[in-house]
Amino acid sequence: MGFARFMSRPYGRILRIVAGVALIGAGFYVQGIWGLILGVVGAVPLLAGVFDVCIFAPLFGAPFRGWKVRALV
Repeated sequence: MGFARFMSRPYGRILRIVAGVALIGAGFYVQGIWGLILGVVGAVPLLAGVFDVCIFAPLFGAPFRGWKVRALV
């Protein structure tokens, strides 16, 4: 639950957004099929941070939405 709690807070969201942007940037640098894969993989944490969801939170027994995780604290 600690992981989901961290990821639902502002620092976790910023971390996901930065990681997504970095992966997308690496995709532009690599180019080709691997660049496309990096771009798609980078879109996942970027969009998760923007929309305040944590796709791994249910694996830890926490809710999917960030505001629901913050409400548990």
